[in-house]
Amino acid sequence: MMIMSRPLALTLGLLLVAVSSPSVAVPPAAVTDVAGAEEGEALPLDELRTFAEVFGRIKSDYVESVADGELLESAIRGMLAGLDPHSAYLDAEEYRDLRVGTSGEFGGLGIEVGMEDGFVKVIAPIDDTPAQRAGLRAGDLIVRIDHKPVKGMTLNDAVELMRGEPGTEIELTLMREGEEAPLELTLERAIIQVESVRSRVLEPGYGYVRIAHFQSRTAEDMIAAIETLKAAETPLAGLVLDLRNNPGGVLNSAVGVSDAFLTGGLIVYTQGRDPSSRLDFNAGPDDVLEGAPLVVLVNGGSASASEIVAGALQDQRRAIVMGAQTFGKGSVQTIVPVDDETALKLTTARYYTPSGRSIQAQGISPDILLERGEFRPLAGASVAPLKEADLVRHLDDQGDGDAVPVEEEADVEGEALEEQVVPLRARDDYQLLEALNVLKGVNILRRTHPD
Repeated sequence: MMIMSRPLALTLGLLLVAVSSPSVAVPPAAVTDVAGAEEGEALPLDELRTFAEVFGRIKSDYVESVADGELLESAIRGMLAGLDPHSAYLDAEEYRDLRVGTSGEFGGLGIEVGMEDGFVKVIAPIDDTPAQRAGLRAGDLIVRIDHKPVKGMTLNDAVELMRGEPGTEIELTLMREGEEAPLELTLERAIIQVESVRSRVLEPGYGYVRIAHFQSRTAEDMIAAIETLKAAETPLAGLVLDLRNNPGGVLNSAVGVSDAFLTGGLIVYTQGRDPSSRLDFNAGPDDVLEGAPLVVLVNGGSASASEIVAGALQDQRRAIVMGAQTFGKGSVQTIVPVDDETALKLTTARYYTPSGRSIQAQGISPDILLERGEFRPLAGASVAPLKEADLVRHLDDQGDGDAVPVEEEADVEGEALEEQVVPLRARDDYQLLEALNVLKGVNILRRTHPD
């Protein structure tokens, strides 16, 4: 059960809707008084006159006629875009798409993106989407969309270009670190249905839970998946929580996921401009794993809510974090409805890990660094290795008679090895294999050093 100092609907990446009363009219005098009290100065009349002058010049002299509403909306968008990469004005369509996105189904390519140096940067591809299947990676820079240069576009413009009817194709031109020439990928648009939580057994006693995106029911779905793993024939002795390429999502879900593994203490806190705006999120007393070892996998595509979970479990010494440095998005966006159809997505706070670390532009450093790579087992040798029993005049076993006869030894050993073979999907994932080995090592250490 999540414990909060006071209720607030905050989100990261994809967000919940903040409570507001857009229909309440505020007298202009009240606005002036608030502005003066907030900043200790009067309204910037000279700048407002400049704005009015520019507006008038555009209306009178621009080469084409532009509607007043279009000009004012562009001014609002520019105001918010100038603040940070995450604040934005949401028109009716964008606001609707955001609300649909938190429920887990929307149209597009399946990538979380941001802006960097005028280009669209891939934060993370979403599991089982056209973007992932085409090979997009976290950190890729999209420089052209259907041969149209991205430079100079707003993020909303670029996203709008990437949208389209399911089944239609789109060509992306990418710049990727380590590649000398741009890459060109052709993707087919699809309806994106995000399955937030997946789970499976890696080996008897060791479970795997993948969270692709933090949605409104992610914490509940994860706990249900773990309960299913615990009900298996072999007791659950350890879990890998995979947050790689998870771009974030709903803050409350991130808190719920962290809370599931903790028995108390601070999970995360947010701090806005006002010193009194600090909001703490604390864990309840129940650990769904009942103390079993936990490894969290992260990489450069792990952002926002993923970093909250990794940071909380790392600071509370509840999990070993493995992988690569995370993305570093440590700001909180609140959705503030303007009216029934439009809203502001406004950065209102930064969030901090229990130890007070700010993740903004820094990210989470893993406890064990794992470079990107593949695990490939060597092909079996054509000649069996030499053993003591193969040597001439070897000493016979003088045990108590319970030992396995030499002629049966190879078969029994083969059966034992067969039981320990890591399933193919784990073998193909080097980082996951290493996480599994760490869980085994922790359990061996616990058996040999129970205190």
